[in-house]
Amino acid sequence: MSEIGSVLKGDPRLEKLSWSRRLSLTSRILFVNILPLVLLGGGVIYVDAYRKQLLDERFKLALVEAQITAEALAGATQQRQEALLIQIGKEQRLRLRVYSPDGELESDSFQLAPPSFILPRKEDVDQDAFALRLDRWFDRVVGAPAVPDYVEPETDDVGDWPELQRAREDSLTQIVLRDAPDGTHVINAAAPVGLDGDTLLLTRNPVDITESVREARSTVALVVLFALIISTLLSLFLAQTIVRPLRELVQAAIRVRQGRDRQVEVPRLPQRRDEIGMLARSISDMTAALRQRIDAVEHFAADVAHEIKNPLASLRSATESLARVEDPELRGQLLDIATHDVRRIDRLVTEISDASRIDAEMSRTEFEPVDLVELLCTIVENREARDENEGRTVVLFGTDTPVRVMGIPARLERVIQNLLDNAVSFSPAGGSISAEILRRDGWVTLSICDEGPGIPEEKREKVFQRFHSDRPEEEDFGNHSGLGLAIARTIAEAHDGTLVATSRTDGAPGARLELGLPTKR
Repeated sequence: MSEIGSVLKGDPRLEKLSWSRRLSLTSRILFVNILPLVLLGGGVIYVDAYRKQLLDERFKLALVEAQITAEALAGATQQRQEALLIQIGKEQRLRLRVYSPDGELESDSFQLAPPSFILPRKEDVDQDAFALRLDRWFDRVVGAPAVPDYVEPETDDVGDWPELQRAREDSLTQIVLRDAPDGTHVINAAAPVGLDGDTLLLTRNPVDITESVREARSTVALVVLFALIISTLLSLFLAQTIVRPLRELVQAAIRVRQGRDRQVEVPRLPQRRDEIGMLARSISDMTAALRQRIDAVEHFAADVAHEIKNPLASLRSATESLARVEDPELRGQLLDIATHDVRRIDRLVTEISDASRIDAEMSRTEFEPVDLVELLCTIVENREARDENEGRTVVLFGTDTPVRVMGIPARLERVIQNLLDNAVSFSPAGGSISAEILRRDGWVTLSICDEGPGIPEEKREKVFQRFHSDRPEEEDFGNHSGLGLAIARTIAEAHDGTLVATSRTDGAPGARLELGLPTKR
């Protein structure tokens, strides 16, 4: 691209729109979109675990308090029990109730003294309706089990509290969680008192648990909100890092399509290592290849016109002279010239048509495994049967074991035929042509050597140019179009291979044409 002028420069602001030159767009988009979700999910899990931990601690505390209080009440007089209920209820902010063996309420710390806490009524929690809805939504999200509502019974006896009944039946302390109307928790602990059949019911309203959970939830919400704002800003920034270079590429592509200025430079964005940078460099390389292809087509058309023009001029001159020539011998010579020119034009048209179809055909046809040894041997046998070697002997080397390549058999055959035709043209009559197959490191090389004058080093690339013809002096003019080696190299490169001209490795006079192809994996 260095030879192409800088007409469409990239936006200099693009240099500033880069937050990571190594992260792919997929990684950036995932990061920007998943970050708030990860924080939200992690926050919800954290808050739920935090609430469970607090409740577990309070359950353990309620269990210990109920057992200690029950032991203290066991065997105490009625007056002493009431004093303990008042003292413990006031100091620990508890409601303590003792039920007789027949299930009736004997003592209640809230009746013996002012209540240490007051549960709100349903009509008093309207102002906390939003917080309650958030609590319920949070419980549904984490899949928390449903918690029954705490309802103060009208006739307070053992039958109104299932935990009291289980404590009497199992003689074990029972813990039950309920929800107050304001969404706070109520923990009931029921424990048997001594051996006389009394039962203790301990009630606690741990408001601090709900407050702590709601505070943690608010903190998580603020973090998620902040992350959402950051994610939105990053999304806008990411959109700019994508849209601006794409807009640059679109503008360049439009100008290339319009063809009004051939010196359009597609921005390559070398500072970017993501998909946008890969796209920019691919479009830039594609544009350069397209220009080269267009230039090649233009040169090819000019060369075709030039090559056809010469035999046409000769043919025209011969046919125009026929009408004025009476000498039979001279007329015969003119007819020979015309016939030769017609054959030459026919050969040129055939070769030109074939050369123009190769690229399109190679791009459409699927490759298949080809045994290069078998293909070479078959071609040599057929040429000898048809006497196409014109008395030259083709000696094969390295054809003892098969070697497979991926390709199009007909096109690879065309390459070998062209190389052998070239060797026959330059080898002296009765001479020898060697064809050798070598294998090394996943690569196979087919070299064909003749005994001709060889190719000077400065002309070894020119022989692969279209319509280049540097034929032996004894060969009839116009028998070759100059497209054979050009077509052969085109086919070799379409097979991811190479075709080069070198000198013979044994030091003998002659040329060595070497076809290299990757072996089948």
